[in-house]
Amino acid sequence: MIQAKQELLQALQAALDQLAPGAAPKAAFESPKQAAHGDLAITAAMGLARALKRNPRELGTELVALLQAQPAVQRWVQALEIAGPGFVNLRLAPAAKQAVVHEVLAAGECFGRQPANGQRLMVEFVSANPTGPLHVGHGRQAALGDSLCRLFETQGWQVHREFYYNDAGVQIGNLAISVQARLLGLKPGDADWPEAAYNGEYIAEIARDYAARATVHADDRAYTASGDAGDLDAIRQFAVAYLRHEQDLDLRAFDVRFDHYYLESGLYSSGRVEQTVQRLVEAGKTFEDGGALWLRSTDYGDDKDRVMRKSDGAYTYFVPDVAYHVHKWERGFTKVINVQGSDHHGTIARVRAGLQAAAAGIPQGWPDYVLHKMVTVMKGGQEVKISKRAGGYVTLRDLIDWTSRDAVRFFLISRKADTEFVFDVDLAVKASDENPVFYVQYAHARICSVLAQWQQQKGGDEATLPQADLTRLTAPTETALMLRLAEYPEMLTRAAADHAPHDVAFWLRDLASAFHSWYAAERFLVDDAGLAAARMALLAATRQVLASGLGVLGVGAPVQMAREPEVV
Repeated sequence: MIQAKQELLQALQAALDQLAPGAAPKAAFESPKQAAHGDLAITAAMGLARALKRNPRELGTELVALLQAQPAVQRWVQALEIAGPGFVNLRLAPAAKQAVVHEVLAAGECFGRQPANGQRLMVEFVSANPTGPLHVGHGRQAALGDSLCRLFETQGWQVHREFYYNDAGVQIGNLAISVQARLLGLKPGDADWPEAAYNGEYIAEIARDYAARATVHADDRAYTASGDAGDLDAIRQFAVAYLRHEQDLDLRAFDVRFDHYYLESGLYSSGRVEQTVQRLVEAGKTFEDGGALWLRSTDYGDDKDRVMRKSDGAYTYFVPDVAYHVHKWERGFTKVINVQGSDHHGTIARVRAGLQAAAAGIPQGWPDYVLHKMVTVMKGGQEVKISKRAGGYVTLRDLIDWTSRDAVRFFLISRKADTEFVFDVDLAVKASDENPVFYVQYAHARICSVLAQWQQQKGGDEATLPQADLTRLTAPTETALMLRLAEYPEMLTRAAADHAPHDVAFWLRDLASAFHSWYAAERFLVDDAGLAAARMALLAATRQVLASGLGVLGVGAPVQMAREPEVV
C-alpha cells in the first residue's frame, strides 16, 4: 500500500496540474472521518474553488474525470466518489491494501524508516544534578528523551544523546556538607544537623563508603575516598562520583545510554562563559545598572530585561545555559531538543534571547524544548510520596522494582509531555487488557504463539510467506488491520515532526486493537493451506510492526507472556 499511495499521490498531482495549471496545490490525501466514506479523501477542490472562483463540486467532478485517466488510479483504486460540497473519496482496490503485507515482510525492521538525511540532532535529557537518586520525574524525562532519540533515528537523523549536570553549584555544596555531617555522627533531626542538608538514607551510605576509603566508578569519572572527614572538597568529589555511579545504574536498568556527559564546571574552566558574556557586551546587547550587568532580552520578545551578572560578580543561572547552547551550535547540531521539567519554562525566552544577541548565526526559535509535568505515583489506591532510601520522593528504581522496565517506559511515554500523569502501580502489573503495555505486548506474544503452532502442526515455514497469495485476505477485520499497518511510516514522521513520542504509544494500542479484533473474528490454523499461509503472512507483518513500534519506545516485544492464548 505504501507504493500504491506514492503512485496515487503522483497521479493526483498530475491531475491537479491539469485542472489548475500554475495554481495547483501540493497533492495530499486525508483520512475520512468515517470508514464508510472510503479509504482516502481529497479536499483540493474546495481550496481551488476559492482561488479559481468556481463551484467546488464542479471542480471535484472534473478532478475525478482526470484521475480516472491516470494508470495508477486504474490499478489501485476501486471507486472514486464525489461527496458533499466537493470532497473526493477513494476506495482502494483490495490489492492496494494487501500489498502492505509484502512491503513489511520485504523491509523487515527497516519498514517505516527513512534514509539518512545527513543532519545532526542533539537531545539533551535527564540532566539531573548528582545530589541524590533519580526520581520519577527524571524517569519521565528519560523515557521522553530516549524515545525522541529513537523516533528521530527512524527519520534518518544522526542522533547524539547528552546529559548536562551541575557539578559545582550551591546544591553540590549542600551535598558535601550533608555527607560531612553524617561522617561526624550527626543525623537528620539532631540539633546540629545543617538546615540545608539532604536527609535521605543514601547520604549515610555515601558517608560509610567514604569512611571506608572506597573507590567509585561512574561513566565519566572515578574517585577514591581519603576517609578524611575534614576535607570538604574530597567529600564533594567522592559524593558526586558516588551519585553519578548510582544514576548510571538507574539509567542502565532503564536501558538509557548517553554519548556524552557535559559538566557545567567545564563551561567556566574553558572560559566559555566569559567568552559568551564578552560577545554579548561587544554586540551592544548589554547594559549596566545597580552594579549588575543586564541583557537586553526585551529586544527579542522577553517580558523584561534579565540580569546576567549580579552585583556580587556571580552569574545568574541562564548565562552558562547560553554559553552551553552556543557550544552546541558550534559542534554542528542543526537541531537541538531539550527535555526538561515544566519549571524551566521561564528560561526558554532568556536562553533564546541570549543566543540571538550573541550573533552566532543561530536561527530564531532554536533550540526546541519539550517540557514535561511531574508524575503522581499511586499504589494500593494511595499516593506514594516517600522512598525509604531517598526520603522525600519516589525514585525511578522504586518504580522499576515495583513493576518492570517495560511498564515504566510505556506508561511514562503514554501521555503528552505537558499533561499531568498518574502512574498506577497496580495497573502496571495487571495481566489484563486494561493494562496498555500488556495489551500491546500480548498481541505480539499471541502472534508468536500462532506462528509457532502453524510451524509445528502444519509444517509451515516462515521463509515461504513472502510468496503467499494475499488475495485471500478479504475479511473486514483483515482489511482494517492492513490499513492500520500502512499508517506506520507516516505516523512515525508526524510523531517526530510534532516531538510527540506518545503518538507512537497511542498508535500501538490501536494496532493491537485491530489485531485482537481479527484474532477474535477469524480462524488461523485452517486446513486450507493457501488461506492459512496468507493469514500467517499478515501475522508476521503485524508482529514486525509491533516489535518495531515498541522498539521506538524502548519497550521489549516478548514472545511469551503470563496469559497464553488458545489458538483458533
